[in-house]
Amino acid sequence: MTYLRQRMLEELQRRNYSENTIRGYLRHVANFAQHFHRSPDQLSSEHVREYQLFLIHEKKPAWSSYNQIVAALRFFYTTTLQREFMRSAIPFTRRPRQLPVILSQTEVAKLLQAPPSLKSASC
Repeated sequence: MTYLRQRMLEELQRRNYSENTIRGYLRHVANFAQHFHRSPDQLSSEHVREYQLFLIHEKKPAWSSYNQIVAALRFFYTTTLQREFMRSAIPFTRRPRQLPVILSQTEVAKLLQAPPSLKSASC
């Protein structure tokens, strides 16, 4: 285990992060480093920016997965490496807005004409 990985693990444990979160954070930072074939402490905010764009355009993870990756990178740079200035260089993304499902007039008519469910008939 490398010094940086061990240090990050200890910092996560000191803050009582769950085992799943610890495994995820370590994996995300390792994937980030592998993407550039360099140690993550040698990568700059520009590398983080490129990686975020790669994730958005190529990998297209779910919103929650993307934000977990961002949280892992922020933790690594601000807590493990104590580079507080990196916090603003690694932004979270906003949750995408989802429009409500709107039924067509035909669908509403079918719904209203449907027989009552067995559960409501027994009441």
